[in-house]
Amino acid sequence: MDNKSSNKPEFFREKIPSMKRRSVHNDYYGRHIYMLTLAVEGRKAILGKLVGNIRDEDDPPRIELSPLGEAVQACWESIPKYHPEARCLGFQIMPDHLHGILFVEHATDKHLGQIVSGFKAGCNKAYRSLYSEAVPLSTNKQAAPMSTDKQAVLMNTDKQAPCYTASSYSDLPLPSVMRLKKDDRSKGLLFERGYNDLISKNYDMLPRIINYVNDNPRRLTIKRAYPDFFKVRFGISIGQQTYAAIGNRFLLDHPDKLQVQCSRKLTDEEIRTITEQHISKARNGAILVSPAISKGEQTVMRTALNEGLPIIFLTPWGFTTFSKPGHQYYDACAEGRLLILAPWEHQTERTPLTRAMCLQLNAMVEDICKI
Repeated sequence: MDNKSSNKPEFFREKIPSMKRRSVHNDYYGRHIYMLTLAVEGRKAILGKLVGNIRDEDDPPRIELSPLGEAVQACWESIPKYHPEARCLGFQIMPDHLHGILFVEHATDKHLGQIVSGFKAGCNKAYRSLYSEAVPLSTNKQAAPMSTDKQAVLMNTDKQAPCYTASSYSDLPLPSVMRLKKDDRSKGLLFERGYNDLISKNYDMLPRIINYVNDNPRRLTIKRAYPDFFKVRFGISIGQQTYAAIGNRFLLDHPDKLQVQCSRKLTDEEIRTITEQHISKARNGAILVSPAISKGEQTVMRTALNEGLPIIFLTPWGFTTFSKPGHQYYDACAEGRLLILAPWEHQTERTPLTRAMCLQLNAMVEDICKI
């Protein structure tokens, strides 16, 4: 073993891409605003169902909560009762996951993970209650009728579902029907292990986070209405490069594709001129293609997007199976005027682009415009 390896701590292991790894720049004890995302184990759609219509203002897209979903919401709303340092700023339950905005108002001796663990324990309590009543002890017996107290907890009518601390989790009563082996994590636990957190860097970012959370039902409605445009496709070969893609892949077949490449040295006036030239060509049918690296490229592509013109965007950040277009791209994706191509694998940590990477992306755009 070399000296470099011997100096590594015992818990060291190579990093792998993960949406649930904590930030190395935050200790999670201080004053911060977090957007938390928790997914149901196995992505089962048991927290509610999507209802409403994006074209009907009187019946907007929203989630109609299941009894379990209502219990989960009650657990979230009870977090400040057990953790007074935390304030709930927003919450949105989706059928198979949830987003919550939590403001830890002052430094605390509790790690964020302890707060999340307490919330999960309360949700598991409700989940076990519902699950145990729904599943008979054997195939020859009928499930026992649900007690009034349990109905109240699950429906959030007379009683509020409790939010337990992590230390009390081990003391939770487990119904006999749910006696499980220690290695069986597929039953009795509502959420997947871990959670994703996004740390708000400043108060200006908070309204965008709140809007993102609240807009989830509308985006899901759009995604379900146009599933092919939102599904991640892997293994798309163009020239010598293979891509993952989200969006309208038929844009690649358009005969008039125009590369957008601008020097970083352009003045604002030069950028305005180039933008007008490219937008004029796009209005006449050209598809603009770019990785949008420089300020000029970003201006051209943003202008085209805002005007409803079709674009192909190369992103250096790869996709996972669950990737989706950014909040600002949803309408364009649904309307079939956007294609996002990712030439490289997904990486959790976004390192700065090198000059070599920029040159590679521009060369890829050139190849795309030739087909």
